[in-house]
Amino acid sequence: MSFAARAGALALFVLVPSLAEAQAGSPGGAVPVANLTARRQALIGKIKNGVAIIRGAEELANDPPNSKYPQATAFRQDNDFFYLTGLETPDAWLIVIAADSARGETHLFIPARNPQAERWTGPKVGPGPEAAAATGIPVTHIHPSDSVEVYLRNLLRANGGPDRSPTLWVRHTEWDTAPEFIQTAVLEQQRVGSRDLLPPLAALRLVKDEDEIRRLTRAAELSAQGHIAAMEFTKPGVWEYEIEAEAERTFRRLGAERLGYPSIVGSGINGTVLHYDQSRRQTQAGDLIVMDMAGEFGYYTADVTRTIPTSGKFTPRQAAIYNLVLGAQQAAMDAVRPGIMRRDLDVVARKYITDHQGDLCGAGGCNRYFIHGLTHWIGMDVHDVGEGPLVPGVAFTIEPGIYIPEEGFGVRIEDDILVTATGWVNLSKSAPRTVADIEKLMAAAKARK
Repeated sequence: MSFAARAGALALFVLVPSLAEAQAGSPGGAVPVANLTARRQALIGKIKNGVAIIRGAEELANDPPNSKYPQATAFRQDNDFFYLTGLETPDAWLIVIAADSARGETHLFIPARNPQAERWTGPKVGPGPEAAAATGIPVTHIHPSDSVEVYLRNLLRANGGPDRSPTLWVRHTEWDTAPEFIQTAVLEQQRVGSRDLLPPLAALRLVKDEDEIRRLTRAAELSAQGHIAAMEFTKPGVWEYEIEAEAERTFRRLGAERLGYPSIVGSGINGTVLHYDQSRRQTQAGDLIVMDMAGEFGYYTADVTRTIPTSGKFTPRQAAIYNLVLGAQQAAMDAVRPGIMRRDLDVVARKYITDHQGDLCGAGGCNRYFIHGLTHWIGMDVHDVGEGPLVPGVAFTIEPGIYIPEEGFGVRIEDDILVTATGWVNLSKSAPRTVADIEKLMAAAKARK
């Protein structure tokens, strides 16, 4: 049976109304089909005379009690696959072809629906009109996933003759784990070469379209609200995990489907450990608490950090270090503009610290306690892909920090910045970040209790 005939037959498969729609019930909603189509067309323009293969995420073990990691049961689609299709269907493939015409074509391979399995898993989007409607890919180009190997071999055989030399684009980071049929496909076709698909995909994902900006903006806002909830809850004697729970409860209540990354709540000396995620210490009066926590909304994650005093009021020493970090962050923010490199902002922040530190950190200076980079991209990953200068539509963090283990405290302040045509927007600005604003919020919360 031809691919078109199979697709036509599968189109007759009876669906459970609405439940099998892409992103059904997701707070973020479905990705607009026009956006998905534009992304695939942009990829076609980048791979030119080539064939790109994008593998979706695999289904997780469906028998958690007997799996190696029974707590790891929440499926999340591969970022690149979701970016190009908007589908969360496991065990799927996308083949994007730029060799046949100026516009190229896309073929989607997803598992056929299994009514018996769906009694356990819920309705899935299968090959047919529901997948076509969600992705904008013609129903004749949507096939059962078990036909991908034959399709790819036939495609390369047909396009690998003496007058053609298509390039096979595969993400090199997954080359060693790719199915054997992909690894051997290049070897079998003498005129077929391979290139890394990651750079062109990263270039596309770096600049966010309007739907991505909507998702990222909401992720930052609900994350900021989670930080506010944590500030209002905190007092001496609460445990780090309790503060974490207050923030994460707020993320989920406001629409986050998962965390953007494991939450960091480090009080006292734990605040000097950059990726501390144990959350096992009981806070003490006089502690500073570094809270690096954010939620993911519609596959886009924020990354927000605030540092607060457990008792609700900074000591003079803590406030001095905090204000130095805050000033460095603001100096870097003020330098944001299209065309500048992120590394230039790092220079700005460190120069601010040098120029304003006085004798706060002794002869060695405070920059010796600023032990990480200032920025990174954000998007579908908390440390997202891409490189190059700032342009409208890119999003990144600005997060200076000073960590002084010998004094038992650290300070980090992190916000999410969206570059615009005229400058920038702080997406996480709702979370208080000045000494006065943090103390005011915590005092008000204490007065209400």
